[in-house]
Amino acid sequence: MLSNARKYIPPCQSRFRHQPIKEIANAEYKTVLSSVEQCLKNNKMSITDQRATQSFTDLERIIHDLYCKRLPHKLYRRARREYKQVKRLQKLLHRRSDMMICRVDKGEGFYIGDKSIMEHKTLEYMNKTEAYQELTSDYCPLADILHATTSILDYFVKKNVITTAKRDKLLPNLEKRELPYLYPLPKIHKLGIPIRPIVSALYAPVNLISKFLYKLLSPIYLQVAYETTVINNIDLVRKLQNYTADGHLTSTTKFITADVENLYTMIPREGGIDALLRFLEKYSKHGKIGPFSIDMIMKMARLILDTNYFAYINKYYKQTRGGAMGSAFTQVYANIYMLEWEQNLIEHQASKNEIYGRYIDDIFMTTSESYDVITAVLQQAQKQDVNIKINPIISNSVNFLDITITNTNGQLTTSIYHKPTADPYYLPYKSDHPHSIHRNIPYTALVRAARLCSNLHDFHRERLRIHVSLLLNSYRPHFISNHFQRFFQVHKADVLYKYFDESTYSQLHRQLLYQTSKREREEQAMKNDPVLFPPVLQQRPWNQRLIWWKKHYQSPGSEANCIQLRFIPRTNRSLQNYLIRKKPSKHKTAPLHQHQTTILLHTTQMETSPPQKNVANK
Repeated sequence: MLSNARKYIPPCQSRFRHQPIKEIANAEYKTVLSSVEQCLKNNKMSITDQRATQSFTDLERIIHDLYCKRLPHKLYRRARREYKQVKRLQKLLHRRSDMMICRVDKGEGFYIGDKSIMEHKTLEYMNKTEAYQELTSDYCPLADILHATTSILDYFVKKNVITTAKRDKLLPNLEKRELPYLYPLPKIHKLGIPIRPIVSALYAPVNLISKFLYKLLSPIYLQVAYETTVINNIDLVRKLQNYTADGHLTSTTKFITADVENLYTMIPREGGIDALLRFLEKYSKHGKIGPFSIDMIMKMARLILDTNYFAYINKYYKQTRGGAMGSAFTQVYANIYMLEWEQNLIEHQASKNEIYGRYIDDIFMTTSESYDVITAVLQQAQKQDVNIKINPIISNSVNFLDITITNTNGQLTTSIYHKPTADPYYLPYKSDHPHSIHRNIPYTALVRAARLCSNLHDFHRERLRIHVSLLLNSYRPHFISNHFQRFFQVHKADVLYKYFDESTYSQLHRQLLYQTSKREREEQAMKNDPVLFPPVLQQRPWNQRLIWWKKHYQSPGSEANCIQLRFIPRTNRSLQNYLIRKKPSKHKTAPLHQHQTTILLHTTQMETSPPQKNVANK
């Protein structure tokens, strides 16, 4: 069971709940109904006319029929067997309190081990980085953070930089609010299995402000650091292809990779704030980004950094350096801090027509200088800031962002790199996911291989690996062959399915490598200056199909009356949901009582509502 990995969904598990199946179906109907009704209301359509009433009745019948439909005997036996296996695992984990199960870092598998060892590694990491402070009192700071969050949003409304509606979207959900909590992810691909501490802040009071500030600043940062930012491995391969085409790759060219040690926790509090302030002063227009003054942006940044509290093993901690690994703002905050440090390296590389690129905490460079000269340059860079520590690797062949980059006598080759600890894993075919997901897996795997493998030999080797991996994950040979053929037919490269044709593959590789992604098309369509017109404050363009629907649906006799609603499949609980328990007890993360929540909500409404006239005094 565990070999299916964390995203695997056991089939038909609702059949074995203690709750009657009709009650489950009715609850599902109410959930779907509320979404449909809201959609109709938003488009000014009736939810009480005869057509709506009849459609809701049919919808209820369809859902009840699906839930009450008798399962085929073979599927029922398999579903029941997997239900029992999951229950046995849950009982074992409950009985063995000394054991823990969690997902691995940068992988889909599970890690099962001694809980005390993982806790020791986490506390050891805290002590080593000196970025965390244990709170001496047992007082939960959640209420104070809620108050600070609502206060700053109310201040923005008062200054007319955001609307009341925007303020409401940035306010935390008081029913789901909770203090962030820390959980470690083991890095099984590294020696000694170190951990990556993740602070889960999904329902933290400042989470929405953190996302908002990230969306406000990241377009400006990407505009400033576009040439030296590696977006993904495809972007890096494009940069290398252009570097080679310009004649800069020689037989003596070497590649350099370096990892910035503990990037998110090494940034000093005042140093990071000062770097952010200098960035805003340099790239803002008249001291503003959109309607926000520099002071307002700094208020949001300080709020996020000053409220880095979380729970771990029934204790409260505060992060005093860097930002939470799980907070959206932390990424752009770290990028801005690194931008100042890397300027000397960027200038050195530009003067030599060499590449400098960074993907978060991973640095990539090219060089034709001697080992001693480039080592001296890197050592000088490390002396600029004692907080930044890098461990460079210099070689003719390096692994970076899951690709292997090699220079063989002036010939560049790129191929997909698989970590030694990586399993030949794809989402199992028997997982209870929508069939469209399974159909896309072979196709997208080949697209990735054709983009990243620069020669036909490496592509076919990767294709064989994909084929074997899919077979090991219960995909049928005929299914795999059909979708492999679909890939070659769509891209008009059928000859590659049976023969080695270097010319055809070279054309296919270049076509897919430079094919623009959805994200790139969106960035190209963004014509406005992100400083004057921040994308996060711009309204999304109307969906033309929605306008057409609103125009014609409400008119009698319109053909649009025959439009049918299309439901998107919602996946059921995965093995990760059944087995992994990383959240501390509720009394630690959300200790506020219901009446305290009500008071906070009432206070917010009172502070933001317009003053009422005193009729009695009149």
